[in-house]
Amino acid sequence: MIRAVSLEHDGADGYPFSIPAIRALTTIELSPSVTMLTGENGSGKSTLIEAIAVAAGFNAEGGSRNMNHATRASHSRLHEHLHLVHDGRGMRDGWFLRAESFYNLATHVEQLGDVSGYGEVPLHAQSHGESFLSLLEHRFSGHGLYILDEPEAALSVRGLLALIRRMHDLVADGSQFVVSTHSPILLAYPGARVYALDEDGIHETPWQETDVVELTRSFLADRGRFLHYLFQD
Repeated sequence: MIRAVSLEHDGADGYPFSIPAIRALTTIELSPSVTMLTGENGSGKSTLIEAIAVAAGFNAEGGSRNMNHATRASHSRLHEHLHLVHDGRGMRDGWFLRAESFYNLATHVEQLGDVSGYGEVPLHAQSHGESFLSLLEHRFSGHGLYILDEPEAALSVRGLLALIRRMHDLVADGSQFVVSTHSPILLAYPGARVYALDEDGIHETPWQETDVVELTRSFLADRGRFLHYLFQD
């Protein structure tokens, strides 16, 4: 399990160190249970969470630490500069789940031939969201490190609530989650440590003060007024 993540710049430049939040990163403390990273597209949250996963020994395209499939190497070199501070807890299970490469992961699982640990229905025989939840229910066994990159991409609101409930059960079993997300629902996980990434760096931010929650609240409070100003020339 991970207590903190530090970035050793060592004079590195270019991408991804040109991203303001990455450039400003020194050390962030992680929750022993759930840590959330949020921010606009391009803010660096997926780049950072991918680097944390690779530094922790996971395959860049997702899966357990025993998987090494690769379709196209697109991950940055950020993991080479990260230092993970461990908290001393043993780790029985672990998984890196990223929405954008989940199809490749499901294909790899089928090619391995042993799908018994993923539920009765093959991952490719389910919808995107169903296969996500099936993986969470059947493959995530507890007392593990689970790194999730934008899992809401595949999930309905009900699916997100199911994810939160599954996270709750796994945390009770000693698991740790590190999650990047745009979802105000997922960010609302009780007691989660939330970091917002923006042009000024990385800031620990209360759930209700994150941009995604404030925008969603404004839209739901007065949809007509919100759209009126959005559509103005």
